[in-house]
Amino acid sequence: MVRHSSKIELSQSALKQNINFIRKKIGDDAILSSVVKANAFGHGIETFVPMAEKAGVKHFSVASSYEAWEVREACTKESTIMIMGILYDEDLEWVIEHEVEFFVFDLPRLEKAKEVAEKLGKKAIIHLEVETGGNRTGLDESELDEAIRFLKENRESIRFEGFCTHFAGIENLSNRFRTKNQLEKFEELYRQVEANEITPKLRHTACSAAALAYPETVMDMVRIGTAQFGMWPSPDIYNMHLQQVGKTSDSPMKRVLSWKTNVMHIKALKKDEYVGYGTSFQAPRDMTIAVLPLGYSNGYPRTLSNRGEVIIRGKKAPVVGLINMNVFMVDVSRINNVEVDDEVILIGRKNSHVINISSFSEVTRAINNELVSRLPDAIPRFAVK
Repeated sequence: MVRHSSKIELSQSALKQNINFIRKKIGDDAILSSVVKANAFGHGIETFVPMAEKAGVKHFSVASSYEAWEVREACTKESTIMIMGILYDEDLEWVIEHEVEFFVFDLPRLEKAKEVAEKLGKKAIIHLEVETGGNRTGLDESELDEAIRFLKENRESIRFEGFCTHFAGIENLSNRFRTKNQLEKFEELYRQVEANEITPKLRHTACSAAALAYPETVMDMVRIGTAQFGMWPSPDIYNMHLQQVGKTSDSPMKRVLSWKTNVMHIKALKKDEYVGYGTSFQAPRDMTIAVLPLGYSNGYPRTLSNRGEVIIRGKKAPVVGLINMNVFMVDVSRINNVEVDDEVILIGRKNSHVINISSFSEVTRAINNELVSRLPDAIPRFAVK
């Protein structure tokens, strides 16, 4: 098989450490659902899901029926899959047939689920998502009584598995008042469900930020995305963790993803010559530059032009010139004996030097999740120890 211009390595030991840390935070009873939407946040569903199962995860959450299909192709039969987002009517038959669970946030979806379930002779497994103030998806309070009545009348075709909501901006302390209001509203709506003598198996509200910093949000299940990959949801959540453990610094999670390429070409540059397109970089002295075989089409942000860094032979090399569609250049003048095909670390660690995903974010203003989820599917992913 021919080689791609870069590769992504996923650390099994880092993932296991992260899962163990999260488990300590949430306790032994709550189900840990691994959120693997957006191609497992760019880590690759096909590679990551078996790794998560190996780390003890048996529940996966996705954003669409297509992603549910991708996870089912990658996971064992023992694992559960839950769709939190878009589910087209034409996909409901496949979803119900394969016992994939799904969010319901409007009444028409309940009606359609009943229709398909009765046709197949199998129960639709649903999680009722309610609106608590996020104003994204969620069943309005005015519709809850009708939904409850519908569920009670159709127990033979619909299994009421979960009752849930989604917090809006819980990763930022400035939204704490909003989080408090949402949690109170959720509890109020759940009491309304209990009063009608129809209770689900699971209640769940917590994402990574909630599970790590707000114990009161950890109920029967938590939906963990960002944290499982070794990324803190925000500086606020990291600082809240430090307060909880009484430390000034802590590294309980490890980044799962490393991104690597190789030197494509070496070029000698004379003083005052320009590098690449335009005139954004002019050599202040005689230099040696290395050309790397990827660019913004491969997920390396163009905003890192003249600002980013990579690691070659254990030392950092700064980006010089503009990031092109499929190449960019770095200054290796102070790194001895750089050769074509030398390994280049775009995200990862070598000796004492590290290129963090967060360092990309500081320059590009893209959040961690945005950067990694944009890494193209075509880049091969490999599980490593």
